This record gives sequence, C-alpha cells and structure tokens, in this order.
Amino acid sequence: MTDEPTKFSRWRRDMVEKQIIARGVSDPLVIQAMIEVPRHLFVSEALVDSAYGDFPLPIGEGQTISQPFIIAEMTQSLTLTGQERVLEIGTGSGYQAAVLSRIVYRVYTIERNNTLYLRTRKLFDRLKYHNIVTRYSDGTTGWKAESPFDAIIVTAGGNRIPEPLVNQLIEGGRLVMPVGGLHSQELLRIEKTSTGIKTVNLGGCRFVKLIGEHGWPA
Repeated sequence: MTDEPTKFSRWRRDMVEKQIIARGVSDPLVIQAMIEVPRHLFVSEALVDSAYGDFPLPIGEGQTISQPFIIAEMTQSLTLTGQERVLEIGTGSGYQAAVLSRIVYRVYTIERNNTLYLRTRKLFDRLKYHNIVTRYSDGTTGWKAESPFDAIIVTAGGNRIPEPLVNQLIEGGRLVMPVGGLHSQELLRIEKTSTGIKTVNLGGCRFVKLIGEHGWPA
C-alpha cells in the first residue's frame, strides 16, 4: 500500500528479518509476500502497534491471528511455485489467505464464523485481493465443487486430518495442519502420493480448535 505510514513498511521488514529469515525461512516467495501484506490492517485499531510483534493476537470471536513466524513456516512448507490453487480452512483474520494470495494463482478460503467471514471479505475487497474466493461454511468438509487443490492449509487444530481434505488434494498435493489435543498440537505436513501419504512433523504448536463435522464439536 503506497499511502501507508513509513513506519509500517519498516516494521514489516524488521519482522521479516528478525522473526522469519533469522529462524530459517528462506523461500523468496514467502519472504516477499510477508513484506508486502499490511499485517496491521488485519487486527483491531487498538492492536495496530502490536501487529508486527512475535506473538499471536486476538481478533474477536474467540479466534487469533497467528504469530508471523508460524504463518511463514506453514506457507513455506507447502513448497509453492506460484501457479497453485490453494484451499485454506479457517479464514479468521484473513492474513494467512492474504499472504498466500501474493504467491499463488488463486486462494479458496472457508470460514465458519459469519462475523469473521463478512469482515474479512470486506477487507479483501478493500485491498483488491481479487484472487481470494471466500465461503461461509464448515471447512472440515472442504470445498468439493472447486477441488482438487494443489495445496491445503488448515489454520486450526484437530485431533486428526479430515478425510475429505485429503480426498480433495491432487496427487502430489501438500497439506499442512496442526494435529493433536485441545491445548497443544504438532504441525504436520502431508504429501499425497501414488502409493499413499507421506507425513513430516514440523514441531509443536498451539492453535484454536478446528470445529466442524470432521473436527471438534462446537
């Protein structure tokens, strides 16, 4: 955004250098996207000065915006090249979808909370992120009509990876999701191959719970 105060672009570059590159994120597409997206617009006015800090922040409705490093790590783990169609489960603040939209051809994002859904749709329109397609629905069932997807990212923690999401991946597709209990999870990356599923554990994390038919009960 060319009309934003200079301090925000400076804060973004500091965030990328100190929180993201310093911790091993090296994908140039991810780094450039994190530099471009105005994170401070995805939080409330009261939290703008904290938007680029190394921590999650509340966004209302019992949800949070993840810390910048987690966003970068999850995005990098999808090994994106720029032409993909990506499904996101849990739009939340919209920040993760915005970062993805600066990298890939199209982002499909699903949110089950109507307040968040309406808020983020307006923000995407304001920022002219026209390659983000939104839906108000239960994300744990995926988006069959638009499948298959090259990659899927789930921004809430469940006790298992929903089967419909795996079914909606292309062969060679990647999915990243926090899996575990209600209070802590492991960030898993799976790849769908012709012979089955390859799983890599990216380490411990803590996300809000994934609610839906193939997640935790409301």
